[in-house]
Amino acid sequence: MMNREKQFHRRVFRRILLKEAAVSGLHWVLIVMLVAVVGFARYEAPHEPKAGEPVVGEQPQEVEDVFVPEPGDFLVESFVEDLEVPWDLDFLPDGRALVTERPGRVRLIVNERLTDEPYAVVDTAAIGEGGLMGLAVHPDYPGKPYVYIMYTYRVGTDLFNKVVRLRDTGSAAKQDKIIVERIPGHRVHDGGRIAFGPDRMLYVCTGDVGQAGIAQDIRNLGGKILRFTPEGAIPPDNPFRDSPVYSYGHRNPQGLAWHPDTGELFSSEHGPSGEFGLFGHDSINVIRRGRNSGWPLVLGAVNMHPYVDPVVFWPKATPPAGMAFSRGDLYVASLRGEALIRISFRHRGGTYEAGSIQRLFATDWYRGEYGRLRHITAGPDGNLYMLTSNRDGRGTPRKGDDKILRLRYRR
Repeated sequence: MMNREKQFHRRVFRRILLKEAAVSGLHWVLIVMLVAVVGFARYEAPHEPKAGEPVVGEQPQEVEDVFVPEPGDFLVESFVEDLEVPWDLDFLPDGRALVTERPGRVRLIVNERLTDEPYAVVDTAAIGEGGLMGLAVHPDYPGKPYVYIMYTYRVGTDLFNKVVRLRDTGSAAKQDKIIVERIPGHRVHDGGRIAFGPDRMLYVCTGDVGQAGIAQDIRNLGGKILRFTPEGAIPPDNPFRDSPVYSYGHRNPQGLAWHPDTGELFSSEHGPSGEFGLFGHDSINVIRRGRNSGWPLVLGAVNMHPYVDPVVFWPKATPPAGMAFSRGDLYVASLRGEALIRISFRHRGGTYEAGSIQRLFATDWYRGEYGRLRHITAGPDGNLYMLTSNRDGRGTPRKGDDKILRLRYRR
């Protein structure tokens, strides 16, 4: 670890020497003397780092993934079929459900049936990983009859993402308010997950849109987890003044879930798909207020200030997507991995360790019974609801795809 840390800071320091030529020679002498006294370990990344090869750490601990192709604790049932690239699912208090389809439709589910007409339609740029993505219901619904969505849109030839609030009118909804717009968008690394936390604040995942350096710039909304009030204001207890940024240093966060006992926020994140010659390196992170997850400077457990190490780190490509806690375990949908990943955690002294990792409905690393899985959510009936994503251009559609599957607990 020490050699890796020295190599990292040597690269950072060399990059500063080469790139920041505006600083005079005398100033550099003073900087070198200061570094010699303070030590490299206290170096904090600049807001706009030049892209360089990240330091790759290790798994936080050695926990082997176990394949469970036929988990005995679930009865799998079809809930809704024939959807077009469903992305997110949320339930209304009266038992109805809403699901987003990436081409731009919010669909309403009543008594386990899709209504004929969409609940809402948005003009979205459904390109690559972009389109209509995240969905969240106001925690005070129906007293406050609002539904929030996140989607990609065009301004000229540029792509952006926005979060808007819809007002429910019964069997449909119409746009009520823009919460945030001009979030960087792209055909890849587009983020998109939104959710309300136990604090009744709205959290928004944004990707680095293929520009790794912006994840370290807290003035840029890309590569972040943002936090807003339900009205779209910046909460006064956000970590950075007058900023919606809650955490930074993210490549492509895709899932949000709060631990049922501690209330802490967990997020899933996609690792590189070729940047710096690296592939895989996906992770599950505990999100801490104002903290830096490290992208694109570090990956994995590097034990370096000021970066937060992941609690689970897969060197092989998994990509984890939506996730939810249920009965004490974290369930994570995976795309290329085609598995529903179940992780049990031990919590000791403010830290988390994975006790076991099971890849449900999968026979090997890239072969699962239901194909690509986009999201998993806990329903009001206590069961789990899982979205497939086999019509997204990267999967092989099966009969009835795409669909929502209900995982009914047998006990």
